[in-house]
Amino acid sequence: MDSDKRFLTVREAARELGLSVMTLYRRINANQFPALRIGSRLVVEAAVIDRMAREAVRLGRVVDAADFVAKTAA
Repeated sequence: MDSDKRFLTVREAARELGLSVMTLYRRINANQFPALRIGSRLVVEAAVIDRMAREAVRLGRVVDAADFVAKTAA
């Protein structure tokens, strides 16, 4: 990941995660993946992807993005 870039477009984040753009849009719209809405545009903080990956390594198991969103919203 380009460490200089703080925010990713949904397309860039989907590519980083190996997902289709539509899959990521669906997860974001269902509040199952964290994103920021700025007007009509959605962006993903690059650090969020890194935090989820670190959490999976720390726990030694799969981290579900929807659970991650719920946990960080609490």
